[in-house]
Amino acid sequence: MGSCNVEDGNQPNCLWIDGPIIVGAGPSGLAVSACLKENGVSSVILERNDCIASLWQLKTYDCLKLHLPKQFCEIPLLGFPEDFPKYPTKHQFISYLESYAEHFSIKPKFKQIVENAEFDHVIGAWRVKTQDCEYISKWLIVATGENAEAVVPEIQGIEKFDGTVVHTSSYKSGSDFKNQRVLVVGCGNSGMEVSLDLCRHNATPHMVVRNTVHILPREMFGISTFEIAMTLLKWIPVTLVDKFLLMVANFTLGNTERLGLRRPKTGPIELKNATGKTPVLDVGALSLIKAGKIKVMEGVREISRKGAKFMDGQEREFDSIILATGYKSNVPTWLKGCDFFTKEGMPRTAFPNGWKGENGLYTVGFTRRGILGTNSDALYIARDIADQWRLIKGSKKHLQQSHEKQYSM
Repeated sequence: MGSCNVEDGNQPNCLWIDGPIIVGAGPSGLAVSACLKENGVSSVILERNDCIASLWQLKTYDCLKLHLPKQFCEIPLLGFPEDFPKYPTKHQFISYLESYAEHFSIKPKFKQIVENAEFDHVIGAWRVKTQDCEYISKWLIVATGENAEAVVPEIQGIEKFDGTVVHTSSYKSGSDFKNQRVLVVGCGNSGMEVSLDLCRHNATPHMVVRNTVHILPREMFGISTFEIAMTLLKWIPVTLVDKFLLMVANFTLGNTERLGLRRPKTGPIELKNATGKTPVLDVGALSLIKAGKIKVMEGVREISRKGAKFMDGQEREFDSIILATGYKSNVPTWLKGCDFFTKEGMPRTAFPNGWKGENGLYTVGFTRRGILGTNSDALYIARDIADQWRLIKGSKKHLQQSHEKQYSM
């Protein structure tokens, strides 16, 4: 690591990084850093917050558990502790990531907000500018992920609402909404789980279903639905796997369309692969919908001072509104002069080939396949950069030996 343009005696405002610059200290950033280290390559992680896995630590609700069994949520080279449950809690997952960072001596540079990153064709390297420093490296790894920023939809009249309006990124517990009438906008995993949590605290959630949604049981025959799907996909086409999952789901959960939850025409796995839209894995919300404790509502037409008007003509009063409307990538806001990403902040090249761009640009965690996709990216990136690293180090060593030989004559 070198420095340039030193100001104030000690503090450089420009740093040359020998290894890659990784933007983001979530699971993806940690995974690729560990894989690089295993291949003998150093790296620097820039993280905008003051902790690793900031999405998990700062923007998730208290009752959150992993939706998949722990063996599908491990990042490379270090597994979960054996005493962790099948579906670890949010706090257990965070402790796993903290132990992972400690095990591999990964020490991100915290509170480094990347304002601009661009490839400099003159020097053949990436210039990554934060609020107080410029980092320069031959390689840039984008690890900010698909869920960097909250999506807040425009809903007519919402600015008039007298009550509380929060995104799920700010929601912690239903205890804050005890005995309230709550409008939950969104019916994905977050919308379902928040509605379930609200019921546990004597609130009355009304969940807005804006689009079609696949709901599957979290387990089938005592086995994780995801595990069954992954096993079947090794042997039969995705369309047949989808038909099997939907057949079992209809048998165990019943016809969800009668509850106002229409299924997409495309099967759950095929839809996930094509669009990134994850099926809901039910952990109890559906039974409360059937019991009438979670009310399913059609799309919102307008928010009023006291409540909401719906597309079907109904009008209800609410004390609070929770936006379970998901997240999006923020890459287009800071990565410049590069067309590798779409305007939505996703790689233009589909999985499994979206991990590498031009001029030493790499991406990890943009596969729409969760941590399994992250692991694949991290391993590919580490091997690719390690090959280049060895060539560079070998060339420098050869040059040094040539100089030594020349001067010894």
